[in-house]
Amino acid sequence: MRKGEMTRAAILDVALGLASRDGLEGLTIGLLADKMNMSKSGVFAHFGSREDLQIEVLKLYHHHFEQEVFYPAMKEPRGLPRLEAMFAGWVKRVTVEIASGCIYISGAVEYDDRPGAIREELVGMVKAWQDALYRCVVQAVEMGHLRADADPQQLVYEMYGLILALHHDARFIKRPGSVERARLGFERLLQSYRADGLEGDAKNAKHVKTSGRKPVGTE
Repeated sequence: MRKGEMTRAAILDVALGLASRDGLEGLTIGLLADKMNMSKSGVFAHFGSREDLQIEVLKLYHHHFEQEVFYPAMKEPRGLPRLEAMFAGWVKRVTVEIASGCIYISGAVEYDDRPGAIREELVGMVKAWQDALYRCVVQAVEMGHLRADADPQQLVYEMYGLILALHHDARFIKRPGSVERARLGFERLLQSYRADGLEGDAKNAKHVKTSGRKPVGTE
């Protein structure tokens, strides 16, 4: 990386930390300049505007999320093993964000009724993750891991609800045992959707005969 690229990357790393703590709206060029021991013009030279900076921070956050949650899960077999890996990685990331904060959640509060490029970027990222979960559930149904009448959208909705409750109880209320409750809730959720005769964890699901239809979605 050239010096300018290294400086820009360093600015974004600091900006991500600030945005996780104070929200995207709490991120200003002046505050960032102070943290970086740079002039405002020096920081501004790397970004066209404050909005451009905020969007780049969002992209960096999304990149970290993909690297820590999505791509590791994709190494697991299709269907239930992959879905369980997605949720496990998601929970693991939340345990870190209990201290630092989640930009997806804080951003939803900040931009739920505020139109513009930042909201569009944020909504697109969240939908992309929900779509990945949806495709994974569809694959689990097609491979016989989950019941044929399972509603993928409902299952994704309930998974998301568990994560939102985990953030609320662990970060806001600071209630002990919240992580384990989220994991238990997910296990109960899966149990209600498992195909007849399919017991235990995803290790058993790996050996279930597929339905014969070609799975769709993620590779």
